[in-house]
Amino acid sequence: MKIKSILVSQPAPGNTTSPFREISVKYGVEIDYLPFFKIEPVTAKEFRAQRVNILDYTAIVFSAKSSIDAFFAICEETRTVVPETMKYFCTTENIALYLQKHIVYRKRKIFFGSGTTDSIITAIGTKHKNEKFLIASTDVTRPDVIKTFTKANLTFGTAVFSKTVYSDLKEVDLKKYQMVVFYSPSDVKSLLDNYPDFTQEDLLFVTYGPATEKALTEANIKVEVTAPTPLAPSVSKALMLYLESRQ
Repeated sequence: MKIKSILVSQPAPGNTTSPFREISVKYGVEIDYLPFFKIEPVTAKEFRAQRVNILDYTAIVFSAKSSIDAFFAICEETRTVVPETMKYFCTTENIALYLQKHIVYRKRKIFFGSGTTDSIITAIGTKHKNEKFLIASTDVTRPDVIKTFTKANLTFGTAVFSKTVYSDLKEVDLKKYQMVVFYSPSDVKSLLDNYPDFTQEDLLFVTYGPATEKALTEANIKVEVTAPTPLAPSVSKALMLYLESRQ
C-alpha cells in the first residue's frame, strides 16, 4: 500500500524547517496535523476539592511543563504564596529550565533527573530525603511513581493540577489516511472514545514511546512503526526510514 496521506496527532509545526515538511516534500506525502487531546489546568474549585494544602510541602515534583503552568496558576487563584525555601524536582533538565517562566532559577533549590522517576529519586539522594514532596500530576498520579516514592521511604503526597481533555474527532474521516502517528497513550484513549466501534483494517500506526505502543497493543491495534530506536531516535527519522524502504 502506498502511503499518500499521514495524520499526526500534534499541533502543526510553527516553522518551515520541520522534519515532517521534509518528509512531505521528499516522499510526496500529504501530512495533516490534529491534536487528539489537550492538557488544561484544573479550576481552583477542582483543586480545592482535593483538599491539598500546598504549604504543607517543602518540595514539588514536576514531570511536565503543563503541570508547572497549572501549579503556579492554582497558586495565583488560591492566593497561595510559595515560599522562597520551596524546592523543585523535575524529571528532565528541559522541564527544570522551564521554571524560569515563573521563578528565579537557583540551582540550590532546583534539581532534575534524566527522564525517569528513578532518576528523580537519585536527584533527591540522601541530602533531600527529609523533604515533604508534593507530586504534581495530570488526571491521576501514575501507580509506578507512587510505588517508587514509597519504596524510597519518602514522605509525599499527590495532587492533580491539570487534566486531559479529549478532542471531538467524530467528524474526522480516518479512512482518508493510510497512516496515523501517536505520541501518547491519551491519543489512543481519544481514538477509542471518539470511535467506540473502531476497526483498524488497513490503517497503519506509528508510535513514540513504549507506553503508547503498549496502549495500542492492549487495544488490539497493530503497530507498524515505533520510535525511538537506535536507528531512529525520533518519529520523523523512523518515518523516513520506513518510507525509504518502500521506495
